[in-house]
Amino acid sequence: MDQARSTITKIFNGEPHSYTRFNLTQNMEGDNSQVEMKLSSDMDEEVGGNGVGEHLNHNANRKPYVANKLGRTPKNLCFMAAGTLLIFIIGYLIGFLVHRKKDVAPICAASVLPFKEVVAPETGAAPLMDWDDVKKLLAQKVSAAKFEPVFSEFSSTSHRAGSQGDEVLGNKVLNKFNEYGMKTWTDDHFVKVQDPPASGFNRFVFKNGTAQNLEGFLSYSATGKATGAVLYAYYGQENDFKILQERSIDMNGRVMLIRAGRISLAEKVANAAKMNASAVLIYPDPASYSKDTPLFGHVHMGSGDPYTPGFPSFNHTQFPPVQSSGLPKILAQTISASMAESILKELGGPNVPSGWGLLYRLGGEGDTITVEVGNVLTEKKISNVFGVIKGFVDPDRYVVIGAQRDAWGPGFAASTVGTSVLVELARSISDMVKHDGFKPRRSIVFVSWTAGEYGNVGATEWLEGYLSSLSSKAFAYLNLDAVVTGRGGFRVAASPLMHSLIESTMKEVNLLTSGSLYAHFARNNLEANVLQPLRMNDAAYPFVAFSGIPSVSFRFNSDKEHYSFFGTVLDTRDNLNTATSNQVPQLAEVATRFAGHMVLRLVHDHLLRFDLKKYGKIIKGQVAQINGKVMAVRRKQPQKLPKALTVQWLNSASGSYGRASDNLMTDIQNSNLDDIEMCRIINDRIMAVERNFLSPYVSPSESPFRHILLGSGAHTLKGLSNHLDALGADNPDADADAFRNQFALATWTIQGCANSLAGNIWSLDNEI
Repeated sequence: MDQARSTITKIFNGEPHSYTRFNLTQNMEGDNSQVEMKLSSDMDEEVGGNGVGEHLNHNANRKPYVANKLGRTPKNLCFMAAGTLLIFIIGYLIGFLVHRKKDVAPICAASVLPFKEVVAPETGAAPLMDWDDVKKLLAQKVSAAKFEPVFSEFSSTSHRAGSQGDEVLGNKVLNKFNEYGMKTWTDDHFVKVQDPPASGFNRFVFKNGTAQNLEGFLSYSATGKATGAVLYAYYGQENDFKILQERSIDMNGRVMLIRAGRISLAEKVANAAKMNASAVLIYPDPASYSKDTPLFGHVHMGSGDPYTPGFPSFNHTQFPPVQSSGLPKILAQTISASMAESILKELGGPNVPSGWGLLYRLGGEGDTITVEVGNVLTEKKISNVFGVIKGFVDPDRYVVIGAQRDAWGPGFAASTVGTSVLVELARSISDMVKHDGFKPRRSIVFVSWTAGEYGNVGATEWLEGYLSSLSSKAFAYLNLDAVVTGRGGFRVAASPLMHSLIESTMKEVNLLTSGSLYAHFARNNLEANVLQPLRMNDAAYPFVAFSGIPSVSFRFNSDKEHYSFFGTVLDTRDNLNTATSNQVPQLAEVATRFAGHMVLRLVHDHLLRFDLKKYGKIIKGQVAQINGKVMAVRRKQPQKLPKALTVQWLNSASGSYGRASDNLMTDIQNSNLDDIEMCRIINDRIMAVERNFLSPYVSPSESPFRHILLGSGAHTLKGLSNHLDALGADNPDADADAFRNQFALATWTIQGCANSLAGNIWSLDNEI
């Protein structure tokens, strides 16, 4: 530019005589700046000191300076033309260079799209298939005729956990999953289980009779020898022992003779231990069994490997020796029905209560018996088998569906039917994905568990091993164990979150040709006619009570709640055919469709179909019960509870949960289902509900079932209620300070669940 200016100056034969001056001045007394623009000339500069007044009052008649100096001669006109051409050429070159730089300069990616263009929210890998089409596809894949070859393939007369037969079945399941194109893997654990004596038998001697060798056994019993007087205790339920207490019968050191059924074997032994019994003999109901049928089972009041409570049984875990608090400290053994009958006939003492249905006596002090148990503790390698159908939108969120494959004997109802349903469901859904265009939003994990007969060991060890991952990613579990044991009834045990899903599924699935499951079994009252509580011996129980994963178990059953052939070598296809009027394949088909509808619904819909308000009703009911018992204790034993103790904060926590669930339902109604991120955030809030009912204030190794509503222990709301009963009865074991501590922790656990349900921290409704 300097060169250009110099050239122009030379052309005009002199220095530039006019210019524009910009003067920026700062006002030192403030922040305002002043801008002065001054047009000046050389003549002005020469006339005045600062040129301002003179420039404004110059002589207007005077000729311009340039005009006087430059005349219109041919020479000057040539110079002016040449200068104009030169200026044009220089300007053209400058413009060319500037334009070229713009062409080669990098462009920001954001500038590629027009500003007004809006990117649509992500809606998934594929258009959502209509739910009616999904149901039709599943119905086309599943049929009763397809079950017969599957039953044959997975039937086995010997497949105890860790045995060669168990391994063979596991490999068959694995091969099926691979055949269906699923991603597969296995998970091995090294667990401690108790088996019968390696040599000899467990035995008993009644009075002065001969020793009776016993074929059946109860895993995890205490070992040794015990002698005491026999006492008949019916089914060994808490109420049965209460009746004996009301008759002032001394139970200390007695050997309890108990029927199988109604509650688990472990519960029977635990109840007897509370009465200070020395041993328990359990016999099968003679109305349902051959009189000489041996009975097998376990008596661990818990689930999983009792020698690694709360942590997994991997081969590299090096924990010091420890055992579950649920292991019994008394002997427990099964005997045949004929042996029990021979003992009952010789008993003296008081008459059996009329409601117990026997004409025998309860037993007297002279009816002594000696029981000897020599079970041995062994370590076994067990393998769970997995296959997964990955989701297309949220593959890291998954529903788990599993079935036990081991059994004490043939285990046709206990394991074969469930394993067959698992494999058929995996085949059907895999085929829907590969050939029919169905694309689940979330993943489906299929699992074949082992060591279920020892107390759901395989499933529990997997939960313990991967709890930190499963608690945030697995949103539901469906249990297929023993889904067909009869045909007269239909029972479902589940987390309250799943009750509405169960009801809608029952209305969609038909029972053979007699209408929907809901119309046939629920009869407009689901809770009274279908639903029942989850029990500790249910494989779904550790998922919800230990891991905080909503879970469900279901089964077709007979009029009797307990299938008589469980735990015996009589659990065969023939006996199940008798119980179902030869409709095992047809009922297995309905069970597959029922489980399939729930699974597909959970991976098809944008939002998880869980009933958040159901827990609110349960909490309110239990809080009201606790409130009433606190008032009763204050009337009967006012010194037990201080005046400062109030149920107000528990009521507030209950209200917070109710409001949080209402707010989440509002968010769901107002949400954009096409917004994947929004759906994921809402689903994560829903998934956190069950998990946040796990008390963070108790140790998983000491109290594994931490769920304050469905778990077991002093930390649960039921435990608080029982503690209040003990305080009211002035029980010496009741501790008012311990109650207050558990009361406060339960209150804050409910409030914490409400806080999590509310979502963001600024949305919390915390009045405590």
